[in-house]
Amino acid sequence: MASSPAAAIVESLGGPGNIESLTHCATRLRFQLRDASGVDQSQVEAIPGVMGAVPQAGERFQVVIGGGVQNVYNDIMALPAMSGGGAAPDESLDDIKKREREKGVRGKVAWIDTLFEFLSDSFRPILGALLGASFFITFMALMATLDVIPDWNAPGVTLDPSWAFINLMWQSVFIFLPLMVAYNATKKVGADPWVGFAIMAVLMLPGFTALGDGVEPTALFGLDAASVAIVQVWGIPLPIANYNSQVFPPLLMAAALGPLYKLLRRIISANLQLIFVPFFAMLIMMPLTAFVIGPIGVYVGAVLASVLAAINSFSPFIFAIVIPLAYPFMVPLGLHWPINAIMLLNIQTLGFDFIQGPMGAWNFACFGATAGVLVLAYRHRDTQMKQTATGALAAGLLGGISEPSLYGIHLRFKRIYPRMLVGCFVGGLTIGLGSLFLGLPNGVTTQAFVFTSLLTIPAFNPIGLYAIAIGLAFVTAMVLVLTANFRTPEQQAEFEAARDAAEAKAAAEHVSAASVEASEPRVMDASDAAPAAAAAATTTAVLERQEVEIMSPLAGTVVALDQVPDPVFASGTMGPGAAIEPSGDTVYAPGAGMVAAAQPTGHAFGLVLDGGVELLIHVGIDTVNLKGEGFEVHVKNGDRIELGTPLVTFDRAVIEKAGYPLITPVIVLNADDFAEVSPVLEGTVEPGASLISVAPKA
Repeated sequence: MASSPAAAIVESLGGPGNIESLTHCATRLRFQLRDASGVDQSQVEAIPGVMGAVPQAGERFQVVIGGGVQNVYNDIMALPAMSGGGAAPDESLDDIKKREREKGVRGKVAWIDTLFEFLSDSFRPILGALLGASFFITFMALMATLDVIPDWNAPGVTLDPSWAFINLMWQSVFIFLPLMVAYNATKKVGADPWVGFAIMAVLMLPGFTALGDGVEPTALFGLDAASVAIVQVWGIPLPIANYNSQVFPPLLMAAALGPLYKLLRRIISANLQLIFVPFFAMLIMMPLTAFVIGPIGVYVGAVLASVLAAINSFSPFIFAIVIPLAYPFMVPLGLHWPINAIMLLNIQTLGFDFIQGPMGAWNFACFGATAGVLVLAYRHRDTQMKQTATGALAAGLLGGISEPSLYGIHLRFKRIYPRMLVGCFVGGLTIGLGSLFLGLPNGVTTQAFVFTSLLTIPAFNPIGLYAIAIGLAFVTAMVLVLTANFRTPEQQAEFEAARDAAEAKAAAEHVSAASVEASEPRVMDASDAAPAAAAAATTTAVLERQEVEIMSPLAGTVVALDQVPDPVFASGTMGPGAAIEPSGDTVYAPGAGMVAAAQPTGHAFGLVLDGGVELLIHVGIDTVNLKGEGFEVHVKNGDRIELGTPLVTFDRAVIEKAGYPLITPVIVLNADDFAEVSPVLEGTVEPGASLISVAPKA
């Protein structure tokens, strides 16, 4: 016997072995089964929390849950036997990242996957400090632009002590960045992070740097960007480099320290490890890092930076277009981490970076797509997406962080990516053309490592070109998403049907609650008598669940719900009822009651009839897309209605020209509160003719 609804669902579908994959949408679980022939639909629907079940072709099976589908999905995936289940459009952040990695070499080649996890975990914990420092840099750049202070990072410039102190506030992060990276990277490889910190700290001591004073720098392997002072220590050449802001040396050091630490733990007795494992690790790694690993790290970083610099020097125009188009694919795969290290190295060796400017076009195209989703979420009354998009947009525009947008929205809805790429191209093209027109040999540059947000615009040069480029990237992506929607038509129709039903039911419950509150005893005067009597009558009807005869709301031909060209209605998951192929053009109230939800677009109405029936009338399929065109609404929320009260008049020609079916489902949303719902399933009807009988429970 299954111990939970999640386990019961899996069991009713033939067990974990019969489930090939599992996804979910806004309201339902979508199973791909190996054999659906043995599934008992009624058994699935009898499980608590299941609103309905929908068998489909191709061994697919849907289980309708409603708004709590995410929780049920998580419960199913948490079952030990379901550890290999599929990913979903609304899957977790880790699921999305794993799925995206598996599109490339990551997830297929173990050592590559390990490498990028090592890189990401070495940088991710210090992103907050980097972000904070980038704002200090932006502030200094803004003050220099406004001529409040001199060019703060130019050689030979001396700042007033007050401004010099502010300048030190960002240097505290970037100068000692190798120590932070060393700590995180060493922790990632399973060694004592403070040992890794101490090993890297030797190379940053003022005394270590002073060993090279007065010695002419030498270019390592002929690369000027990797110049070091070479001194003799114990008769061995020791390269003295400036390790401030370097990230490759600590990464390489940690990569070597990890295996050494494991070896020392194997060969040293457990009761001596606390003392001698760190001692021998430092004894071996400090000279090795100073003589070999550190200089190699400097050289590797300089080579990578020089390659990108050569590409940018060859054609800033091409570079400005390629970078924003590449980043949307690099970030999900984790390939952007090495690029961040090169940005830092560029600033240290060149005094500026040329990658972050084009990268800003990608970020703002990403944020623009999120803004488009946010506007659509307000239009569609999508509360969950409004919250997601608002948080993601704030993180992007104020912090320059793209991950909430990318993983929270864009990778879930594949219609977004092509439109976002157009925004990336427009932003990159603007930077490329502007660089050619203004004669900028390195394109848009920045003298500091910053997160590309609204607040860091002053850090880029020229500001005007950069601001125009990111603005165009933002607007282009936003407009394209607004025009095309982020959901497919099928997804949109499914979402709206579920939303309309949920809103109608919520409104009906609100009306019932308000009626109960109105019926509570209180001191009344004569003026209260009539309203109180009406409220009491409504309350009695709702609480007693009287037998209700629902009349036809419009003229036409009655058909069964399973003939409706929308799976949500056809399956009966919203509730039982009937549908009408209208011959007229006006929808009337099918009984006395109140309007719980009158959609301004005219396509749907939620009613609470006297007797407690909560009813949904959905005029046509997908007609919400007309945005009210061809509909004239006659009632509003809270109106009292009687049998035959006009609800809406629609223009058949407008709807038919748009290609939307006119078939109108009439659904009892709270059928579980009644003993039986008996619809008329055939024949022609006129407004006011019997359509559905609802019998109360004993």
